[in-house]
Amino acid sequence: MRIRSAYRGAVHTPSELAEAFRARGLKLTPQRHLLFRLLHDNTTHPSAEALFLAASEQMPGISLRTVYQTLNDLVTLGELQQIDFVPGSARFDPNLSDHQHLVCDACGAVRDVHLPLGPIVHGASESTMVDFRIDSTTVVFHGRCGSCATTD
Repeated sequence: MRIRSAYRGAVHTPSELAEAFRARGLKLTPQRHLLFRLLHDNTTHPSAEALFLAASEQMPGISLRTVYQTLNDLVTLGELQQIDFVPGSARFDPNLSDHQHLVCDACGAVRDVHLPLGPIVHGASESTMVDFRIDSTTVVFHGRCGSCATTD
C-alpha cells in the first residue's frame, strides 16, 4: 500500500499563479491578476459567484465567464482545489496542503481542519488495501458552526 498526498503545498502567491499561467502559455490579464489576489490566503472557500461579486466591486465589468474560466484553468493546472460539498455547488480552495473540511449545514460556512489521517489509513485491513494506491483522502465534517448552533 502506498499513500501519496494529492496536494503539493500551501497557498500559492499571486505571482506564483501568474508564473504557472505563463509557463503554460495562458494569457495573463488584469482580471486574472485580480482573481489571483482575491484567492490568495482566502479561507472562505468561495464559490465562483462569490468570487465574481468580490471581483466586481474592484473591477466593474469583469465577467462571470472570466471568473469561471480562470478557476477552471487553476484547477486544471493543479493550483487550486475544486471541492463539491453539495452537488451543483462548487467551492474553491487555494490551500493545497493536505487537510480536511468542516461544513456548516445551516449557513454553508466552510473551514479547514488539519487531522493526522495516516494512522487511520495505516490501520486499515491490509486485505482491503492490497493492490490499491491511495492518491488522496477527502474527509468532510458536517454540522453547525458556533453562530448557527446558538440559534437552533
